[in-house]
Amino acid sequence: MRTLPAWRSLLYVPATRESFIARAHTRGADAIILDLEDAVAPAEKPAARAALAAAIPRVTQGGAAACVRINRPLRLAALDIDAAVAAGADALVLTKLMGPDHLRLLSELIAESEATHGVPAGRTGCIGLVETADALSSLEAIARADPRLVALGAGGEDLATDLGAEPSPDALYLPKMMALLAARAAGILPLGFIGTVAGLADPEGYRAMLRRSRRLGFACASCIHPSQVPLINEEYGDSPDAVERARRLVAAFEAGLAQGLGAVAFEGEMIDEPVVERARRLLARTR
Repeated sequence: MRTLPAWRSLLYVPATRESFIARAHTRGADAIILDLEDAVAPAEKPAARAALAAAIPRVTQGGAAACVRINRPLRLAALDIDAAVAAGADALVLTKLMGPDHLRLLSELIAESEATHGVPAGRTGCIGLVETADALSSLEAIARADPRLVALGAGGEDLATDLGAEPSPDALYLPKMMALLAARAAGILPLGFIGTVAGLADPEGYRAMLRRSRRLGFACASCIHPSQVPLINEEYGDSPDAVERARRLVAAFEAGLAQGLGAVAFEGEMIDEPVVERARRLLARTR
């Protein structure tokens, strides 16, 4: 079984914005996504690629993982992959995945770059984004297609545009949940939330959206502004009270098992194996 990263928040930073890169490691994000795609003008993409070698050591100095969002066109993707792997990226964000074969092709390019640059085989992970209506039916196959894949999400703005819809929670609920179900079934992280990337003007509404999404099962989320990082970390993380309650719950259940009980009374409710398994998973995330 693949080892999954313990991510809550992933902060996008344009690879060409020196002022953003300089402070990225102070923002508290679990991962920094250096963007070569939407945040970089076409004429600046070669410079953005070249900047990765210096940027990755800087954004990781506080312990965050370094991810790189690559471009969709294959010619650009190949150049982006080689530069990111050579610079030591921990994971690549693969945009507009078309299906499992597309993922496997990009994984092959990553493997070739690892071999070329002396990077241990398989070190570079992948985060998959499905951002077109046509690819939604392939979500489950994509989630299981390659062992490099550690997280999967459905897009927001791009997907809504392709669907002919507004990027509202109602319009995105089904595709986002389809991605969540596919990711959980494949044993990888469901990335995202039921909503849009907005939230700067309404932090409490943003928090409420995150809280709902976490309860639905999302494990981590990306954001575009540093002010959103602490909100994601709080809502997608586990509070000390929740951790301590999980410890008490597991201990109570194990004591009941020792007495031959399959269900146990715990703090005013009855608990059984599925409830205890959720508590065990919570504790595993905090180790």
